[in-house]
Amino acid sequence: MQKPKKSLSQNFLIDKNISKKILAQTNIKYKNVLEIGPGYGFLTDSILEKNPKRIFLIEKDNNLKKKLYLKYKNNRKIKIIGDDILKTNLEEFENLIIISNLPYNISSKIILYLFSFYKNIQEMILMIQKEMSLKFDYNLPNMNKYKFLTKLSSDYDRCFDVSSNVFFPKPKVKSAIVKFKFHKKNIDFNKANKFSRIIFKNIRKKINNNIKINLDNQILNKRVDKLTIDELLIIYNLFQS
Repeated sequence: MQKPKKSLSQNFLIDKNISKKILAQTNIKYKNVLEIGPGYGFLTDSILEKNPKRIFLIEKDNNLKKKLYLKYKNNRKIKIIGDDILKTNLEEFENLIIISNLPYNISSKIILYLFSFYKNIQEMILMIQKEMSLKFDYNLPNMNKYKFLTKLSSDYDRCFDVSSNVFFPKPKVKSAIVKFKFHKKNIDFNKANKFSRIIFKNIRKKINNNIKINLDNQILNKRVDKLTIDELLIIYNLFQS
């Protein structure tokens, strides 16, 4: 096993029981699975045991990509895509299930990027930093753009926490498995992103100082971080982009 690269935030999962527990969160039989950053294919092997239709592996590290080619060269179910997920167009796929131990240093950036392909993705089961998992949970207080965009596009669940002992090397932060199940409705992400930039620009100001909408309500006298998700959606639905 090569020395993990800090620049790519590599922490390899090495616990079979955790792999099984991750896959218990979804049903991938006869379905198309995309795994981001498979490393040596440890989680990939567990995915194969569940008999998916196809597995697409996106690996940015050239050395690991070569090892994956060798490991799975005779497996017709697996297609290896040597690319950066943030440069990968997923529009050609349908009903994807994404499973990944995401690089923690860019996990939020990847998730927000994947949101733009919500029509092509059925659900995502992701390992991320526990602290980040809380930032996406719209059921918690202190509203932010992550909670807003998550609620707008999906049902979100924090499935379970993961010990650092199941990785090599052991991360210094706590981890969690989360699940995004996308809604099948049209979302104007240009409008949503514009709204989130405006509404969260200054969270210490009252809503009526950040945005002008026709709403005769006490909501406008609140700070955005003090809104509930339902109140935020009321404002969004009245917002003209």
